[in-house]
Amino acid sequence: MSRRVAITGIGVVAPGGLGVKNFWSLLTEGRTATRGITFFDPAPFRSRIAAECDFDPASHGLTPQEIRRMDRAAQFAVVATREAVADSGLELCGLDPGRTGVSVGSAVGATTGLEEEYRVVSDDGRLWTVAPEYRVPHLYNYLVPSSFAAEVAWEVGAEGPAAVVSTGCTSGLDSVGYACELIREGTADLMITGAADAPISPITLACFDAIKATTQRNDDPEHASRPFDGTRDGFVLGEGSAMFVLEELEGAQRRGARIYAEIRGYASRCNAYHMTGLKPDGREMAEAIGEAMAEARLNAEDVDYVNAHGSGTRQNDRHETAAFKRSLGEHAYRTPVSSIKSMIGHSLGAIGSLEIAASALAIEQDVVPPTANLRTPDPECDLDYVPLTARQQRTDVVLTVGSGFGGFQSAMVLAAPDRTPAV
Repeated sequence: MSRRVAITGIGVVAPGGLGVKNFWSLLTEGRTATRGITFFDPAPFRSRIAAECDFDPASHGLTPQEIRRMDRAAQFAVVATREAVADSGLELCGLDPGRTGVSVGSAVGATTGLEEEYRVVSDDGRLWTVAPEYRVPHLYNYLVPSSFAAEVAWEVGAEGPAAVVSTGCTSGLDSVGYACELIREGTADLMITGAADAPISPITLACFDAIKATTQRNDDPEHASRPFDGTRDGFVLGEGSAMFVLEELEGAQRRGARIYAEIRGYASRCNAYHMTGLKPDGREMAEAIGEAMAEARLNAEDVDYVNAHGSGTRQNDRHETAAFKRSLGEHAYRTPVSSIKSMIGHSLGAIGSLEIAASALAIEQDVVPPTANLRTPDPECDLDYVPLTARQQRTDVVLTVGSGFGGFQSAMVLAAPDRTPAV
């Protein structure tokens, strides 16, 4: 029998406020953190808004050397890790480092650092032959996403398995799913896991402009992210990180740890269909949900809340709605569904972990976060999307899902261990 896995620590860097407390307050109050881009002049771009983090690395304890060495996304991951470890109450110095591992998700790695450095060595693109003498000494760290896992491992002294998982917008789900499996099979006793991305840069805006995936509602950034709404016109780019401490459940219970949730099931699929396109029937996402539910040994009727991918594109919202109906049957119509991207935007690989954090907090607090800005329902999206206002209700089991370019579809089931049957 495989070991059970618990979330005992959470750390968050998110738009609208850093730290778990600020993150949860923003979500439950239905506030949005989307605004006009301030990091650079967005005037040349089709979409000029984003959900930025007000993040000062020095004020969060990073040294000048760490700030110089790490890309912005890596900084997010380290700061979120520090909060998660402190939240868990663990004394890492007393643990076996060889039984402690790291799994970090990221879709675009050190995009910000690479673009900034290219601008420097090319004199803002004017030099055909770049001037390497002006490069930052740690440019290689920006090139290889594995540096994210290395930074987190160095932070906590982990000498066990360490990996970066990069599966597009499902990276934040898949990295935690991988970490969970390592504990279940006995390879590790403790995993520091989650995801980080800082993609708000000119190159990223240009890429999404090209495929018209992001919103053009530049004159109203606060209300621009509107998943499942009939007037939506694309997603709002975001950034951030969520990191977790995962432990074997029985050990966590013995030490009297605060247990946010148990990870009961996880599965992923690929549609092998199109880089950005989705089949309207939602079959692959439905299959991932079905596998995760089977691993959790729970039925559709046990699901109390669905934390949707909910990007705010017409294609995704309809695809997801079909997947929920296909996997949950009639219970889909009785289950609240919401998208936190309506408030904190879409941080690509990081968002799956931020959604896991929201799901775990929903279980602990018995509160379902709302879908902000949902005022004009799309007739083709006819489920209960919890518009505008959070809902207080008993929440023992949460299904959280992700959908990513390349056809990736992932699902995870979280449950309150003291209020649901044992696996």
